[in-house]
Amino acid sequence: MEIILKEDIIGLGFKNDIVNVKSGYGRNYLIPTGKGVIASASAKKVLAENLKQQAHKLAAIKAEAEKKAEALKDVAIEIAVKVSANGVAYGAVTANTVAAELQKKGFDIDRKIITMHDAKKVGDYVATIHFHKEVLFELPVKVVAENAAPAVEEPKAEAEAPVEAPAEEASKAEEAPVEE
Repeated sequence: MEIILKEDIIGLGFKNDIVNVKSGYGRNYLIPTGKGVIASASAKKVLAENLKQQAHKLAAIKAEAEKKAEALKDVAIEIAVKVSANGVAYGAVTANTVAAELQKKGFDIDRKIITMHDAKKVGDYVATIHFHKEVLFELPVKVVAENAAPAVEEPKAEAEAPVEAPAEEASKAEEAPVEE
């Protein structure tokens, strides 16, 4: 059954695409929910006319999607997870996790447009973000062991301790001239 999609459906197609689906999926889900219409000859003509009239709007939407992808160009995500002794994570890093990390960095990206194979081990992965049907962005995701992260922070704490000592000596030096 041929269906004209009325909105983007990840894994199936994008808005205004003509896709072939099983009859039950089209009749029982896509058409009743308003996500698609039957691709009859007249519907195809209407679609072609609408696309012709909206060509400049579609170009603007694509340009905006390219700007969003450009903003993420230098971003890399590092996610710390609890792991077992052999490097297998307790749980998995999913598209939801990636969306949450991007939210922390100030990027508001819907988790539904992110596709990623679940990361169940420590290592490097790639999350694909579908901004537009012609604009895809591959975001590098590094999964690291959570217990390895505090080991890196400990030397910083040791480095801070000597910094405080000179400050105390300076305050003692300031007190000494006052007593004279």
